[in-house]
Amino acid sequence: MPGIRSQFSKDFIFGAATAAYQIEGSKFGGCGESIWDHFAKNGGTENGDDGSLACDHFHRFEEDLDLLVDAGFDAYRFSFSWSRLFPDGKNLNIEGLDFYKQLLDAINSRGLRPFGTAYHWDMPQALGQLGGWTVRENAERFGDYMGFIARTFGDGLENLVSINEPWCVAWLSHYLGEHAPGLKDLNSAASANHFVCLGHGLGVQAARAETAKPIGIVLNFTPGRVENRSDSNISALERYEAVTNTWYLSAVTKGKYPHAALSELEPLLPRNWQRDMEIIRDPIDFIGINYYTTQMLRPGGQGFPHVETVDRNLPKTDMGWDIEPKGLTDAINLVSQYAPDMPLYITENGMASEKSISDPDRIKYYQDHLDVVAKAAQTLPIKGYFAWSLLDNFEWAFGYKKRFGLVYVDYETQQRTKKDSFKWWQSELVRSLA
Repeated sequence: MPGIRSQFSKDFIFGAATAAYQIEGSKFGGCGESIWDHFAKNGGTENGDDGSLACDHFHRFEEDLDLLVDAGFDAYRFSFSWSRLFPDGKNLNIEGLDFYKQLLDAINSRGLRPFGTAYHWDMPQALGQLGGWTVRENAERFGDYMGFIARTFGDGLENLVSINEPWCVAWLSHYLGEHAPGLKDLNSAASANHFVCLGHGLGVQAARAETAKPIGIVLNFTPGRVENRSDSNISALERYEAVTNTWYLSAVTKGKYPHAALSELEPLLPRNWQRDMEIIRDPIDFIGINYYTTQMLRPGGQGFPHVETVDRNLPKTDMGWDIEPKGLTDAINLVSQYAPDMPLYITENGMASEKSISDPDRIKYYQDHLDVVAKAAQTLPIKGYFAWSLLDNFEWAFGYKKRFGLVYVDYETQQRTKKDSFKWWQSELVRSLA
């Protein structure tokens, strides 16, 4: 039987993804306090868990990279920690610099293709205290930081992403209050919505001056559903889509924010925000799509976008998220409408499972979603797929309670154990190369 590679072009890339704060261990190597350390310390996470130890990837990266090779993956998507490189937001930490040089050398020496992300949510707390993503100055600092990443590491990278999931950075963190810094304020969220986009644009410009490698962004998509096409449902869906799925997509591809969100957010945006839109839409080379679930909606709720979620009789992951592979089709088609012919990557896709080592539910999840990607790739320029995640890890506000990994991590001993889903990937990818 042919492996999954036979469903894709010969140059299609398969990889696995991680994020620095979730795996490295922030108490090592001179890493500074991040907004997530601060958030955890102040009760924002399950059991007060934080990423201080995480998976100890700082010391075990060689072992973890060997797992990627053993599975047959082509590429590794990882992130640089802003707090590790610039603990106080200003001064370079040489230990952090050396760590990423060693990591990148180790990735390349194994023949893996390094997909780097400049920002996966670990802003130095020193900058968080200055207003985080709600102030323009930190968007400008991010531009400088991304320029440093491109200048220092660009030659060793396959490509470079500016920001991972701006919706989570801005809206989930400043309005819904579920991620660091844990605010529930529409004014702060509106400012963060804009300055995250500006930070991306400034970062693209700074990186473009330092490297010829492709530069892009990773956006997360949670397509909305409504039970019927009533006027009230359609309006609710438009508002939800505008703030959840198209705000950042429209900004970076068209230099415009969607009207259905501007109708309420525009008065709260920073003064003269329109002047930044040309920077925000500075040309990029690819878009990454992160997809996990969809949401059934109805009008309601106190705050913008004035919607409530409706439970459906669908299988769910351990996060409580509905499993609907068609939503990935919808996300791919949406991005393609806004950016025709733009190279795309599925940069995160996976599920949390209660299962420990034997995880047939995760295998089926991957199979069903890969089928969707294979069909879309027949007509659209989808260049690769990254499983989330290589390792069980610190799952943000859920602490260590939820497990997305292909590899089981015993957090007491740091022992790694390959799950059945890892072995499935291994059998599919390695068999395909035989």
